[in-house]
Amino acid sequence: MRLHDLYQRYHHQVEFLSVYIREAHPVDGWWLGKGLLGRLVKRFSPKASTDLHDPTTIEERRAAAGQCQDSLAYGIRTYVDEMDDAVNKAYAAWPTRLYLIGENGRVEYAAGLGPYDFWPSKLQRAIEQHLAQKEPAAA
Repeated sequence: MRLHDLYQRYHHQVEFLSVYIREAHPVDGWWLGKGLLGRLVKRFSPKASTDLHDPTTIEERRAAAGQCQDSLAYGIRTYVDEMDDAVNKAYAAWPTRLYLIGENGRVEYAAGLGPYDFWPSKLQRAIEQHLAQKEPAAA
């Protein structure tokens, strides 16, 4: 199950948002682009960018978000966290997280840290449970 598949299946029932936060592996930070690790990333995650510097302006962050949105092709509109990282801090989102937020604003599902717990199939189960709870009881 891919995130794109979830979107295709549930976007009429659940609003999907993607928020681009601080770059996880910038060239000028914890870079994955060199050596054996870099070759493995390029082989097994060819859509992962390994050549971005950590954006220092909102314009640079927006450009990086656009590049990410285009390469991942989830079909989900990408929003951009401000330079103060307010969304990242509020949701402990770095480096990658999946969330399901209920209509009441409460977190109904929070995945562990990605990439190790980035499993759209777990989010699918949470969405299905959420939708089942919303269905009116049979008479």
